[in-house]
Amino acid sequence: MTNTPPLSIPHLVKSLGLHPKKGLGQNFLVDTAITQAIVHAAQVGPKDRVLEIGPGLGSLTALLLEQTKKLWAIEQDERMIPILEKRCQGVGELIIQRCDALKFDYSHMAQELGGPLRIVANLPYNISTPLLFHLLDHRQAIIDMTLMFQKEVAQRIAAQPGSKAYGTLSVQCAMWATVKEVIEVPPQSFFPKPKVDSLVIQLTFRQQPAAQLSDPHFFTQVVRAAFGQRRKTLNNALKQLSSSPKEWLERAEIDPKRRGETLSVTEFAHLSNCR
Repeated sequence: MTNTPPLSIPHLVKSLGLHPKKGLGQNFLVDTAITQAIVHAAQVGPKDRVLEIGPGLGSLTALLLEQTKKLWAIEQDERMIPILEKRCQGVGELIIQRCDALKFDYSHMAQELGGPLRIVANLPYNISTPLLFHLLDHRQAIIDMTLMFQKEVAQRIAAQPGSKAYGTLSVQCAMWATVKEVIEVPPQSFFPKPKVDSLVIQLTFRQQPAAQLSDPHFFTQVVRAAFGQRRKTLNNALKQLSSSPKEWLERAEIDPKRRGETLSVTEFAHLSNCR
């Protein structure tokens, strides 16, 4: 991973007259030690179908390409494409699709490539949560994801029952994947510097969900309803899904006075199965 020379992104951006677009959440990663740590954690190789979301100016892209020799990328900003192509010239085969990652069909891509994807990304903060939910919907087409998030969001993903950070994102990720923290990233590792710290996490999708589900879609509805208004008891929060939530909760042997933040993933699964 040391063959590619460091990329001075601030110098490159200024020399090309580029301005990072706030609307696209562009904060370019400039810390070589961090990019190397991410690629090392991803553990990708030539046999993998690796997709990078939002490569930007290619600080991660070139390092990934050294390992894979062939890399797919989704980039919405057309200004980045010629820069990426030049940056990766002679390193390997880079296949770029200019599209919106929130609308991209990851399952179709996996089907076309003949197997599941491995995803690596420095996610734009402004779309990271909806994009993660979208990726969870395509979980059967993905092996694992090594992703950069705003630290607060990453902590919500990894949160345990009873904590303030525990919520819909925590339950959904725990149901479908194992979560591992990789490395914390300070603001000075980016250009321009964000006002928050970041955290890289790795989600590895389970072959089977953490608990048996009779209806995964209804499970999602239950979790979202339970956290829709955190101060409400489950008896009140679940009224949107049932005319008699108290009886439903009692069938599941869950106290109607409890709040969603106290339920484990297994309890949520049991609750959704007992409707």
